[in-house]
Amino acid sequence: MLMADQMGTINNVNAALEHERLTSLINSMADGVMAIDEFGKVAMTNGAALNILDINHIPIGQQIGKVLNIINKQNRTVDLFEIVSKAQRQFTSRDLRLAYASGETVSLYISVSPVRLGYGHEGNHGYVILLRDITREKSLEEERDEFISVTSHELRTPIAIAEGNIGNAQFLYDKLPQKNKAISDALEQAHMQVKFLAGLINDLATLSRAERSKLDIAVEAINVHDLISGLSDTYRPDAEVKQLKIVTEIDPGLEALQSSQLYVREILQNFITNAIKYTEKGHITIGAQAKHDGVEFFVSDTGIGISKTDKEKVFDKFFRSEDYRTRANSGTGLGLYVTSKLIKLLRAKVRVESELNHGSTFAIFVPNIQTQ
Repeated sequence: MLMADQMGTINNVNAALEHERLTSLINSMADGVMAIDEFGKVAMTNGAALNILDINHIPIGQQIGKVLNIINKQNRTVDLFEIVSKAQRQFTSRDLRLAYASGETVSLYISVSPVRLGYGHEGNHGYVILLRDITREKSLEEERDEFISVTSHELRTPIAIAEGNIGNAQFLYDKLPQKNKAISDALEQAHMQVKFLAGLINDLATLSRAERSKLDIAVEAINVHDLISGLSDTYRPDAEVKQLKIVTEIDPGLEALQSSQLYVREILQNFITNAIKYTEKGHITIGAQAKHDGVEFFVSDTGIGISKTDKEKVFDKFFRSEDYRTRANSGTGLGLYVTSKLIKLLRAKVRVESELNHGSTFAIFVPNIQTQ
């Protein structure tokens, strides 16, 4: 039988081998990996992290703030450890940069996950930081956004002219004594497609500004009663074309909401147009009710509904359901994605309740924005 000291020696050897394997595995990773303890001191790094930081060695026990000089979009220093130590779950960002002593910067993807020694046990804990240089990716994204911005701006004028000329042609055609159904249908189809292009250009322009963080909030007092009533009046003719009824439900105790009327209106417009588009019979309800320090708006319909799988993706960029009833309607898959950007900008919260073939409800809580 092995003596106790021999068993201890074997256990130490096994632990050393496991540590060596783990170190080799981490060093083989292309992404930079850093481990810090609960006090923000470096416990381990791999070669890729040293390459990103452009240094040869990080002393164990060094404070992470002295190693990672992180700055935000406003070129202000960010205390990464303060952020992650307050977070209850994984922290990720693609909007931070690493500043070198030379003054150069690189864009970083940063992911920080809390870890604990032993599941369900008290003990030492810390964080694992994943680093990736995404400077080239960000550069390509900026070039893409610039292209979209310029293109959407340049296309607005010719599309507006085309839409106006087609509208004039329809007006003049209606005054002719003799009608030709083929001509009438062609003009109608052309007008619909030009309107679709105009909507696409507007979505692309808003998307470009949102992704480049160039959307500004003009906070003002919003009369919610007037906003809901105005939207109802605006979209009632579109609903009546499909023999749909628009009803409103407004909390009589509502007071003025301090937020961006432009963006709140745009969010609700997207919800309403989708409700009309995907509802064949029944009604659409537009409403608002008072909540603590804000207002909850909602748009409900009796339409085709959304499947459980699709409900998780409706705010994804370019997502369109495979449901044949959805495919029968034209769309870019950008409307709700742009809406999600505006929701985030307003610090609002959205929820979607829907069941296939039983309608949908899109609700958004908009908090009062303090201007001081």
